[in-house]
Amino acid sequence: MDSEEDSFIQLSQPGELEGDTPEGTPAQIRQEIERCKELCSALEQDHAKLQAAKEAVEQRTRDLREEGELLRKTLEQQKILSRDEVEYWQMDIFLAKEERDRLSLEKQVLEKKLEEARQRFCWEDPVTMLPALPEKKMVFKGLETNKEDVNKLILTPLVRYPLLGGSALITFEKAEVAQTIIDLKEHVVELSCGEELEELDCCKVRVQAAPVELLLPSALEIGLTRSSRTILVSDLPSLGIPEEALLDKLELFFSKTKNGGGEVESREFLDNSNQVVLTFVQDGVAEPLIARGRMQVLIGKGKYDIKISPYMSGDVIDLQLQPSRCPRTVLLSGIPDVLGQEAMRDTLEIHFQKASRGGGEVDALAYVPAGRQAVAVFTEDVG
Repeated sequence: MDSEEDSFIQLSQPGELEGDTPEGTPAQIRQEIERCKELCSALEQDHAKLQAAKEAVEQRTRDLREEGELLRKTLEQQKILSRDEVEYWQMDIFLAKEERDRLSLEKQVLEKKLEEARQRFCWEDPVTMLPALPEKKMVFKGLETNKEDVNKLILTPLVRYPLLGGSALITFEKAEVAQTIIDLKEHVVELSCGEELEELDCCKVRVQAAPVELLLPSALEIGLTRSSRTILVSDLPSLGIPEEALLDKLELFFSKTKNGGGEVESREFLDNSNQVVLTFVQDGVAEPLIARGRMQVLIGKGKYDIKISPYMSGDVIDLQLQPSRCPRTVLLSGIPDVLGQEAMRDTLEIHFQKASRGGGEVDALAYVPAGRQAVAVFTEDVG
């Protein structure tokens, strides 16, 4: 019996525009919980059916063993059964054993998935966590989405591409121009006369054009875990003091038992946010603080109302990648080191802008001379 486990996070395909995604309402979350409960109930029913099937197979195996034993005695007494008949009964017994083993293995797999589902969905009612979640101001910009897209996580690709010496990346304004350059494969570039080539009137070099292939994520599954000793502190006041000084004041306040705290193990600001993560040494300190939701905290000479929320950490469970070709960018290789970097860059751009050479308007060009290396960063093309 095959079973698929739904992924709760889906990614947009490469090239899709990033948009705002509204948060789920309590009613939607309750519906999701009910769906998960129905899943658990279905798994339990399957487990019961498998158990009954297993018992039936075991009973069948016992019956077959008895029949086999009776057959063996009959053969010894009468010696009239042919070899084919004996092999038939032996094969029947063997198949029955295999079926029993298969059902037993399938039962173990379903029990494991059932336990994982219980741990994921039944450890706590997410609806009770909504009042404690950190607030985030959002502006609706008029982008609408389907109801089924509410729980989707949209990622913006940021891919680093190593660029070896003697090569260049050229991005055209039109994808069809890039495809024409790739189809031609080899290009003869005429170098302009100059001080660096004073011994020659002109010079030509051959370069190869190839598409740029990148690996982009197509599916991502993240498992969320709630820490039992960590809280998330938000709605912090702007006091105009260094972050380290504010962390000291928060640690001083939350380390006192009269404030409902305990010994602080670590503290840190979340990147690009005005939120602080506090981790206590002992269990049992964070939960009462989270239950309060908000509290007055003495910082310096003033009291400020801050928000306390549970801290959720995520781990990547599954990541799937798929190759993707950059439609407007071409990789040029085999460029000899015969000109300065700026002069070679200008020469390449002039050559590939000419329509007579199959080129067109150049949007960007990056050249790395031989003997050097660089890293190009690709972002989502929203044009």
